[in-house]
Amino acid sequence: MSPRQPFVGGNWKMNTDRRSSVHLARAVGDGLPDDASGVQCAIFPPSIHLNAVSETLRETGGGADCVLGAQNFYPEPEGAFTGEISISQLRDLGVGAALVGHSERRHVIGEPEELIARKTTAALESGLLCVLCVGETLEQRESSKTDAVNEAQIRSALEHASASLLDGIIIAYEPVWAIGTGRTASPADAQSAHERIRALLGRMYDASVAESTRIIYGGSVKSANAAELFSQPDIDGGLIGGASLDADEFLAICSAARPRQELQGASS
Repeated sequence: MSPRQPFVGGNWKMNTDRRSSVHLARAVGDGLPDDASGVQCAIFPPSIHLNAVSETLRETGGGADCVLGAQNFYPEPEGAFTGEISISQLRDLGVGAALVGHSERRHVIGEPEELIARKTTAALESGLLCVLCVGETLEQRESSKTDAVNEAQIRSALEHASASLLDGIIIAYEPVWAIGTGRTASPADAQSAHERIRALLGRMYDASVAESTRIIYGGSVKSANAAELFSQPDIDGGLIGGASLDADEFLAICSAARPRQELQGASS
């Protein structure tokens, strides 16, 4: 089976204005190598800046190497849903990926599991790359519920997703206690959670799905710790928050995700 392609996504959250979003997108687009070094990169700007960022990536040529992602969408194709954005509207702007189930959508905005499941299914059926975020709070971690929380969230989100749709899924393990806090799970702890998520996919589907699904880490990843995290056998990249707002830092993290065989070849 071919190795999993590493994935690094930059979630800009509710940051940047039009000018700074264009500047940041241009720096990322210009900074990516022509062959993307075997890493699939994505950026997730605020929805209001998607069009400007899309145009900028096309101008730099980064659109071929950097997937444009949406932070949010509504699962219905159209209708009376004031303030929401549909997948087809995102497609019009060149969006190829979307976040679903981010901890801030779950715990700050209050999205229920049922809506997250609908979003997951809609994204996969539409052909969007769906980055499904799961993870435990500090209280749940201290109560030794990490695996139970991850399993419940994944089973709920993928309840209506057949194995044939899972080529489009990326699971992002983002421990809530490590997001934006500067705290990071140790590489060994992160690897353990990823390994157990992969085993869960094997039980839910089969060994082929488990082995081919990319599972990435999303808790305060920086260039200083990225290489050690990404060297773990079941960590296939990262979902980057604050560090993605610095183009040099984000590009360094993307570089750290280069497949191990490429890094070995470069050093020989």
